[in-house]
Amino acid sequence: MTGLLQTGCSEDASLTLQIPEDGFEVVQHIPADAEGRDQNTLYLSPRSIKPKEFNTPELNTLIDSMYAVMIRKAGVGIAANQLGKRLQIFMIEAKVDNPRYQVLGPVEKQVFINPIITKVSKARKNFWHGCLSAHGEKRGNVASFEWIEYECQNQKGEIQRGKLDGFAAVIFQHEYRHLMKGTYLDRANHFLPKEELDKKLDTGELPFFESATDTLPLLIEGYKLGISLEDY
Repeated sequence: MTGLLQTGCSEDASLTLQIPEDGFEVVQHIPADAEGRDQNTLYLSPRSIKPKEFNTPELNTLIDSMYAVMIRKAGVGIAANQLGKRLQIFMIEAKVDNPRYQVLGPVEKQVFINPIITKVSKARKNFWHGCLSAHGEKRGNVASFEWIEYECQNQKGEIQRGKLDGFAAVIFQHEYRHLMKGTYLDRANHFLPKEELDKKLDTGELPFFESATDTLPLLIEGYKLGISLEDY
């Protein structure tokens, strides 16, 4: 009887801290009407990190591996479900020499575990988003809050509270969108190929990181302040 139970109840690898033997691959976006979306970790609810998992070699190794992928791909943020892990973890960092976003300045490396947004600005900014999980896709224009306040835990399980504005707030909301199940591709109405977008931004034909009206789709639309991602 025990053997039958063990055989029939295999653990979902996407819900564990274990790193795949072959390493991580970045999970790619699947359109809403496409087959397989309901099995894509970008669109499945992530679980919170449990008290017993904090300050463990498994958690620390997972976070180190996430960071390595982010750096290798020249990203400025990455969420666990982008790597096939349905876990409430993401990180942000923009180095001074980042080839994509030098104009916006550096962002300190920060890791957010079990994050909650507690307060947001009334003002919104527009931003043309790309994503490691949207390889080959067009950039999309969406709004994000000019600043946010958050509560989360660090790798030791300690409660952290803070405020982010500017580019850091944009990256935070981009990654938070992933944990809310989705990408900018599910929110934006205006898309442009990167090459065309770069030209229009360089000439000033399109606004970049300027005040956004309420008509521009909000990246984290639907989230209620102070609500855990389990309750979202």
